[in-house]
Amino acid sequence: MLQFVARRLIQAAVVVALALSAVFALQFLAGDPVKLFLPTDTTPKQIEEFRERLGLNDPWLVQYARFMRGALRGDFGRSLRQNEPALGLVLERFPATLSLSGVAMLVALAVAIPVGVLSAARRNSWFDHLGIGATVVGQAVPGFWLGLMLIYVFAVWLRWLPTSGRGTWLHYVMPSITLAAFVAARFARLTRSMMLDVLGQDYIRTARAKGLAPRRVLYRHAFKNASLPIVTLLALQLGQLLGGAVITETIFAWPGVGRLLVQALLNRDFPVVLVGVFLTAVLYSLLNLTADLAYAWLNPRIRYE
Repeated sequence: MLQFVARRLIQAAVVVALALSAVFALQFLAGDPVKLFLPTDTTPKQIEEFRERLGLNDPWLVQYARFMRGALRGDFGRSLRQNEPALGLVLERFPATLSLSGVAMLVALAVAIPVGVLSAARRNSWFDHLGIGATVVGQAVPGFWLGLMLIYVFAVWLRWLPTSGRGTWLHYVMPSITLAAFVAARFARLTRSMMLDVLGQDYIRTARAKGLAPRRVLYRHAFKNASLPIVTLLALQLGQLLGGAVITETIFAWPGVGRLLVQALLNRDFPVVLVGVFLTAVLYSLLNLTADLAYAWLNPRIRYE
Protein backbone atom coordinates (compact mmCIF):
# COMPACT_ATOMS: atom_id res chain seq x y z
CA MET A 1 0.00 0.00 0.00
CA LEU A 2 2.77 2.45 0.91
CA GLN A 3 4.56 1.73 -2.36
CA PHE A 4 1.33 2.38 -4.28
CA VAL A 5 0.79 5.70 -2.49
CA ALA A 6 4.40 6.70 -3.15
CA ARG A 7 4.06 5.91 -6.85
CA ARG A 8 0.85 7.87 -7.12
CA LEU A 9 2.37 10.87 -5.36
CA ILE A 10 5.28 10.81 -7.81
CA GLN A 11 2.81 10.64 -10.71
CA ALA A 12 0.87 13.53 -9.21
CA ALA A 13 4.06 15.61 -8.98
CA VAL A 14 4.76 14.89 -12.66
CA VAL A 15 1.21 15.87 -13.64
CA VAL A 16 1.44 19.14 -11.71
CA ALA A 17 4.82 19.96 -13.28
CA LEU A 18 3.50 19.27 -16.80
CA ALA A 19 0.39 21.39 -16.20
CA LEU A 20 2.46 24.31 -14.96
CA SER A 21 4.87 23.93 -17.87
CA ALA A 22 2.02 23.98 -20.39
CA VAL A 23 0.46 27.13 -18.94
CA PHE A 24 3.86 28.81 -18.65
CA ALA A 25 4.48 28.13 -22.35
CA LEU A 26 1.02 29.36 -23.38
CA GLN A 27 1.52 32.73 -21.71
CA PHE A 28 4.06 33.63 -24.38
CA LEU A 29 1.29 33.27 -26.99
CA ALA A 30 -1.14 35.57 -25.14
CA GLY A 31 0.65 38.81 -25.94
CA ASP A 32 2.80 41.24 -24.05
CA PRO A 33 1.37 42.00 -20.58
CA VAL A 34 3.48 45.16 -20.37
CA LYS A 35 1.32 46.88 -22.99
CA LEU A 36 -1.78 46.08 -20.97
CA PHE A 37 -0.68 47.58 -17.67
CA LEU A 38 1.28 50.64 -18.71
CA PRO A 39 -0.43 53.81 -19.95
CA THR A 40 -0.41 54.55 -23.66
CA ASP A 41 1.87 57.57 -23.17
CA THR A 42 4.62 55.51 -21.51
CA THR A 43 8.04 56.12 -23.00
CA PRO A 44 10.08 53.25 -24.51
CA LYS A 45 12.60 53.64 -21.70
CA GLN A 46 9.91 53.15 -19.05
CA ILE A 47 8.58 50.10 -20.90
CA GLU A 48 12.07 48.61 -21.01
CA GLU A 49 12.61 49.26 -17.30
CA PHE A 50 9.28 47.61 -16.46
CA ARG A 51 10.11 44.55 -18.57
CA GLU A 52 13.51 44.31 -16.93
CA ARG A 53 11.97 44.49 -13.46
CA LEU A 54 9.59 41.63 -14.31
CA GLY A 55 12.37 39.57 -15.85
CA LEU A 56 10.63 39.45 -19.24
CA ASN A 57 13.82 40.31 -21.12
CA ASP A 58 15.52 37.08 -20.05
CA PRO A 59 15.46 34.05 -22.37
CA TRP A 60 12.37 31.91 -21.85
CA LEU A 61 14.44 29.00 -20.54
CA VAL A 62 15.86 31.25 -17.84
CA GLN A 63 12.35 32.47 -17.00
CA TYR A 64 11.10 28.87 -16.86
CA ALA A 65 13.89 27.73 -14.55
CA ARG A 66 13.30 30.73 -12.28
CA PHE A 67 9.58 30.04 -12.23
CA MET A 68 9.96 26.33 -11.39
CA ARG A 69 12.43 27.11 -8.59
CA GLY A 70 9.96 29.59 -7.15
CA ALA A 71 7.07 27.10 -7.51
CA LEU A 72 8.96 24.54 -5.44
CA ARG A 73 9.13 27.14 -2.64
CA GLY A 74 5.50 28.18 -3.10
CA ASP A 75 6.56 31.48 -4.69
CA PHE A 76 4.67 32.11 -7.94
CA GLY A 77 5.50 35.79 -8.14
CA ARG A 78 3.34 38.83 -7.54
CA SER A 79 0.06 39.66 -9.19
CA LEU A 80 0.61 42.07 -12.08
CA ARG A 81 -2.70 43.76 -11.37
CA GLN A 82 -2.81 43.96 -7.55
CA ASN A 83 0.94 43.78 -6.80
CA GLU A 84 0.40 41.14 -4.10
CA PRO A 85 1.73 37.57 -3.83
CA ALA A 86 -0.27 35.51 -6.32
CA LEU A 87 -0.45 32.47 -4.05
CA GLY A 88 -1.90 34.54 -1.22
CA LEU A 89 -4.60 36.01 -3.48
CA VAL A 90 -5.78 32.57 -4.61
CA LEU A 91 -5.63 31.00 -1.15
CA GLU A 92 -7.64 33.91 0.20
CA ARG A 93 -10.47 33.05 -2.20
CA PHE A 94 -10.17 29.27 -1.80
CA PRO A 95 -12.33 28.89 1.37
CA ALA A 96 -15.29 30.49 -0.43
CA THR A 97 -15.02 28.04 -3.33
CA LEU A 98 -14.44 25.12 -0.97
CA SER A 99 -17.52 25.88 1.12
CA LEU A 100 -19.75 26.41 -1.91
CA SER A 101 -18.52 23.25 -3.63
CA GLY A 102 -18.93 21.22 -0.46
CA VAL A 103 -22.52 22.37 0.07
CA ALA A 104 -23.35 21.76 -3.60
CA MET A 105 -21.89 18.25 -3.49
CA LEU A 106 -23.80 17.37 -0.31
CA VAL A 107 -27.04 18.60 -1.91
CA ALA A 108 -26.34 16.61 -5.08
CA LEU A 109 -25.57 13.38 -3.21
CA ALA A 110 -28.53 13.77 -0.85
CA VAL A 111 -30.85 13.95 -3.84
CA ALA A 112 -29.13 11.72 -6.40
CA ILE A 113 -28.28 8.61 -4.37
CA PRO A 114 -31.82 7.92 -3.06
CA VAL A 115 -33.33 8.72 -6.47
CA GLY A 116 -30.90 6.39 -8.26
CA VAL A 117 -31.31 3.53 -5.78
CA LEU A 118 -35.11 3.71 -5.66
CA SER A 119 -35.37 4.07 -9.44
CA ALA A 120 -33.40 0.88 -9.88
CA ALA A 121 -35.39 -0.94 -7.17
CA ARG A 122 -38.68 0.15 -8.78
CA ARG A 123 -37.72 -0.20 -12.40
CA ASN A 124 -40.33 0.91 -14.97
CA SER A 125 -42.55 2.36 -12.25
CA TRP A 126 -43.88 5.92 -12.26
CA PHE A 127 -41.09 6.89 -9.83
CA ASP A 128 -38.46 5.48 -12.21
CA HIS A 129 -39.86 7.38 -15.19
CA LEU A 130 -40.10 10.57 -13.14
CA GLY A 131 -36.52 10.16 -11.93
CA ILE A 132 -35.19 9.56 -15.46
CA GLY A 133 -37.04 12.61 -16.74
CA ALA A 134 -35.65 14.76 -13.93
CA THR A 135 -32.08 13.66 -14.65
CA VAL A 136 -32.47 14.43 -18.36
CA VAL A 137 -33.72 17.93 -17.52
CA GLY A 138 -30.94 18.40 -14.96
CA GLN A 139 -28.26 17.60 -17.53
CA ALA A 140 -29.90 19.58 -20.35
CA VAL A 141 -30.53 22.87 -18.54
CA PRO A 142 -27.52 25.23 -18.83
CA GLY A 143 -26.12 26.33 -15.50
CA PHE A 144 -26.12 30.04 -16.35
CA TRP A 145 -29.81 29.92 -17.35
CA LEU A 146 -30.78 28.08 -14.17
CA GLY A 147 -28.86 30.58 -12.05
CA LEU A 148 -30.51 33.56 -13.73
CA MET A 149 -33.97 32.01 -13.35
CA LEU A 150 -33.36 31.34 -9.66
CA ILE A 151 -32.31 34.97 -9.18
CA TYR A 152 -35.41 36.23 -11.00
CA VAL A 153 -37.86 34.03 -9.08
CA PHE A 154 -36.43 33.90 -5.56
CA ALA A 155 -34.52 37.19 -5.37
CA VAL A 156 -36.30 39.63 -7.68
CA TRP A 157 -39.89 38.39 -7.67
CA LEU A 158 -40.39 36.72 -4.27
CA ARG A 159 -37.51 38.55 -2.55
CA TRP A 160 -36.75 35.57 -0.34
CA LEU A 161 -33.02 35.26 -1.04
CA PRO A 162 -30.09 37.65 -1.64
CA THR A 163 -28.99 38.06 -5.24
CA SER A 164 -25.23 37.85 -4.77
CA GLY A 165 -22.29 37.79 -2.41
CA ARG A 166 -21.31 35.51 0.45
CA GLY A 167 -22.68 36.00 3.94
CA THR A 168 -25.34 33.99 5.75
CA TRP A 169 -26.59 30.53 4.81
CA LEU A 170 -29.21 32.19 2.59
CA HIS A 171 -26.44 33.23 0.20
CA TYR A 172 -25.60 29.55 -0.37
CA VAL A 173 -29.05 28.43 -1.48
CA MET A 174 -29.18 29.53 -5.12
CA PRO A 175 -25.47 29.03 -6.01
CA SER A 176 -25.41 25.54 -4.47
CA ILE A 177 -28.60 24.51 -6.30
CA THR A 178 -27.18 25.82 -9.56
CA LEU A 179 -24.01 23.80 -9.10
CA ALA A 180 -25.77 20.72 -7.75
CA ALA A 181 -28.36 20.36 -10.54
CA PHE A 182 -26.07 18.97 -13.22
CA VAL A 183 -23.96 16.97 -10.75
CA ALA A 184 -27.03 15.36 -9.15
CA ALA A 185 -28.36 14.32 -12.55
CA ARG A 186 -25.09 12.56 -13.41
CA PHE A 187 -24.92 10.81 -10.05
CA ALA A 188 -28.54 9.67 -10.23
CA ARG A 189 -28.15 8.17 -13.71
CA LEU A 190 -24.91 6.41 -12.81
CA THR A 191 -26.35 5.10 -9.52
CA ARG A 192 -29.42 3.72 -11.26
CA SER A 193 -27.33 2.04 -13.97
CA MET A 194 -24.93 0.41 -11.51
CA MET A 195 -27.72 -0.69 -9.18
CA LEU A 196 -29.60 -2.37 -12.04
CA ASP A 197 -26.45 -4.31 -12.88
CA VAL A 198 -25.85 -5.38 -9.27
CA LEU A 199 -29.47 -6.24 -8.47
CA GLY A 200 -29.37 -8.95 -11.11
CA GLN A 201 -26.48 -10.80 -9.44
CA ASP A 202 -26.90 -14.18 -7.75
CA TYR A 203 -25.83 -13.01 -4.30
CA ILE A 204 -28.64 -10.43 -4.27
CA ARG A 205 -31.19 -13.13 -5.01
CA THR A 206 -29.64 -15.24 -2.26
CA ALA A 207 -29.89 -12.38 0.22
CA ARG A 208 -33.56 -11.90 -0.64
CA ALA A 209 -34.21 -15.63 -0.36
CA LYS A 210 -32.79 -15.56 3.17
CA GLY A 211 -35.51 -13.11 4.13
CA LEU A 212 -33.34 -10.02 4.62
CA ALA A 213 -35.15 -6.70 4.78
CA PRO A 214 -35.42 -4.97 1.38
CA ARG A 215 -33.71 -1.82 2.70
CA ARG A 216 -30.76 -3.88 3.94
CA VAL A 217 -30.48 -5.69 0.63
CA LEU A 218 -30.48 -2.42 -1.29
CA TYR A 219 -28.05 -0.38 0.80
CA ARG A 220 -25.95 -2.96 2.65
CA HIS A 221 -25.37 -5.43 -0.19
CA ALA A 222 -26.28 -3.86 -3.53
CA PHE A 223 -25.30 -0.22 -3.14
CA LYS A 224 -21.94 -0.92 -1.51
CA ASN A 225 -20.88 -3.10 -4.45
CA ALA A 226 -22.27 -0.61 -6.97
CA SER A 227 -20.52 2.38 -5.42
CA LEU A 228 -17.03 2.02 -6.98
CA PRO A 229 -17.87 3.99 -10.16
CA ILE A 230 -19.77 6.48 -8.01
CA VAL A 231 -16.62 7.10 -5.94
CA THR A 232 -14.67 7.73 -9.15
CA LEU A 233 -17.28 10.21 -10.37
CA LEU A 234 -17.35 11.85 -6.94
CA ALA A 235 -13.61 12.53 -7.07
CA LEU A 236 -13.80 13.93 -10.61
CA GLN A 237 -16.85 16.10 -9.95
CA LEU A 238 -15.51 17.47 -6.68
CA GLY A 239 -12.25 18.36 -8.39
CA GLN A 240 -14.17 20.06 -11.16
CA LEU A 241 -16.27 22.05 -8.69
CA LEU A 242 -13.24 23.14 -6.69
CA GLY A 243 -11.20 23.95 -9.77
CA GLY A 244 -13.68 25.92 -11.78
CA ALA A 245 -17.15 26.88 -10.63
CA VAL A 246 -16.59 29.83 -12.93
CA ILE A 247 -20.06 30.50 -14.31
CA THR A 248 -21.86 30.14 -11.00
CA GLU A 249 -19.38 32.33 -9.14
CA THR A 250 -19.64 34.98 -11.85
CA ILE A 251 -23.46 35.01 -11.91
CA PHE A 252 -23.80 35.26 -8.14
CA ALA A 253 -20.71 37.47 -7.61
CA TRP A 254 -19.32 34.77 -5.36
CA PRO A 255 -15.82 35.73 -4.12
CA GLY A 256 -14.22 32.42 -5.07
CA VAL A 257 -11.27 31.12 -7.06
CA GLY A 258 -13.20 30.67 -10.30
CA ARG A 259 -14.23 34.31 -10.48
CA LEU A 260 -10.71 35.40 -9.60
CA LEU A 261 -9.21 33.29 -12.39
CA VAL A 262 -11.62 34.71 -14.95
CA GLN A 263 -10.56 38.22 -13.99
CA ALA A 264 -6.90 37.17 -14.09
CA LEU A 265 -7.28 35.72 -17.59
CA LEU A 266 -8.99 38.85 -18.88
CA ASN A 267 -6.25 40.99 -17.34
CA ARG A 268 -3.43 38.64 -18.45
CA ASP A 269 -2.39 38.35 -14.83
CA PHE A 270 -0.25 35.26 -15.47
CA PRO A 271 1.06 34.63 -11.92
CA VAL A 272 -2.49 34.32 -10.59
CA VAL A 273 -3.45 32.00 -13.47
CA LEU A 274 -0.45 29.79 -12.78
CA VAL A 275 -1.39 29.48 -9.11
CA GLY A 276 -4.93 28.51 -10.10
CA VAL A 277 -3.65 25.81 -12.44
CA PHE A 278 -1.27 24.56 -9.76
CA LEU A 279 -3.99 24.20 -7.14
CA THR A 280 -6.39 22.58 -9.61
CA ALA A 281 -3.81 19.98 -10.66
CA VAL A 282 -2.93 19.21 -7.04
CA LEU A 283 -6.59 18.84 -6.07
CA TYR A 284 -7.38 16.51 -8.97
CA SER A 285 -4.37 14.33 -8.20
CA LEU A 286 -5.13 14.07 -4.47
CA LEU A 287 -8.82 13.39 -5.05
CA ASN A 288 -8.04 10.61 -7.53
CA LEU A 289 -5.61 9.08 -5.05
CA THR A 290 -8.28 9.23 -2.35
CA ALA A 291 -10.75 7.52 -4.69
CA ASP A 292 -8.28 4.70 -5.40
CA LEU A 293 -7.73 4.14 -1.69
CA ALA A 294 -11.48 4.14 -1.09
CA TYR A 295 -11.84 1.24 -3.55
CA ALA A 296 -9.95 -1.07 -1.19
CA TRP A 297 -12.23 -0.08 1.68
CA LEU A 298 -15.40 -0.65 -0.33
CA ASN A 299 -14.21 -3.90 -1.91
CA PRO A 300 -11.80 -5.94 0.26
CA ARG A 301 -10.85 -8.04 -2.78
CA ILE A 302 -8.93 -5.07 -4.20
CA ARG A 303 -5.28 -5.02 -3.16
CA TYR A 304 -2.62 -2.47 -4.06
CA GLU A 305 0.98 -3.56 -4.27
